[in-house]
Amino acid sequence: MTMLSRRLFITAALIAGLGPVTSVSAQQTVTVALDWTPNTNHVGLYVARAKGFYAEAGLDVQILPYSDTAAGTLIANHVADFGILGSIGLFTQRTAGADLVATYAIMQTETGRLVFNADRADIQSPRDLDGLTYGGFGSAWENALIGTIIRHDGGEGKFQTVTLGTSAYKALANGAVDFTLEVYTWEGIKAELDGKAQRAFRYAGFGVPDQHTNFIGSSRAYLEKNKNTATAFIAATRRGYAFAVEHPQEAADILIAANSDVLTDRPLIEASLKALVDGHYLQSPAGAIGTIDPAKMEAIGNYLFKAGALRDGDGNPVGERPDFAAYYSNAYLDGEK
Repeated sequence: MTMLSRRLFITAALIAGLGPVTSVSAQQTVTVALDWTPNTNHVGLYVARAKGFYAEAGLDVQILPYSDTAAGTLIANHVADFGILGSIGLFTQRTAGADLVATYAIMQTETGRLVFNADRADIQSPRDLDGLTYGGFGSAWENALIGTIIRHDGGEGKFQTVTLGTSAYKALANGAVDFTLEVYTWEGIKAELDGKAQRAFRYAGFGVPDQHTNFIGSSRAYLEKNKNTATAFIAATRRGYAFAVEHPQEAADILIAANSDVLTDRPLIEASLKALVDGHYLQSPAGAIGTIDPAKMEAIGNYLFKAGALRDGDGNPVGERPDFAAYYSNAYLDGEK
């Protein structure tokens, strides 16, 4: 048994051992895999469950314990029905052959940014990052992203990388690295609350297409066999996120109550959710909630393809541009499929 197979087996066993959550005999069970420990990105799921939106839709939604197996892997291997997918993970895994389809855009615009300490007078524009040290996370996407940002500003796109994972934020704070990438609505808000002054460059301002940072997705196999259930789940989830936009304080209370063992920093949760609402991340200025923008999907897909970040199942860069329209569907938002 491979390591991946072992992880999937263990995760499946854990899921099988879960007791029913607000179970009603006539309800259809839907399992959802998280991409990380519970946080404000997931608020709509917990609100929909707590407010009874799922129950009203005839669903018993079980939010699975976070594991170190990617949500996309759990979905593609039919361990989870739905899951939280990062944009880059969706494009790379799907291109490599994973059965993944985005069905709901959690974020309407990019939450990430390139960040550095505010007292760095030597950094005034991206080209000043040439030759500096980046605290990174180990993905090929990061190199393409940062290189684009620097070159777009007239630099060479040459920098040193130290792979640190989440330790990059501490390294940035103490000056061990010069810059890193962060999610503004979480790490950025945390830095503000801690009094750590930062400055940043937004990706879209320097040649990188804006994107939906993350999605709720499923597999084509599941969607084809469970059309009504999938539509009911996405509709109820949309209600959950819409409620969070209109009632952020109550939504924060619900999220914390459901995850009191891990969400112990109430000021961070409340400030993060406020940033998500005020910054039009969960709902666009035009009022879109959950809708996937075809233009954004084409733009970021083309960018990744040209950057050589999309690889086939053997790990080789794909030679032909994929059909990115097959990577997502808005049909379940509208009750059609």
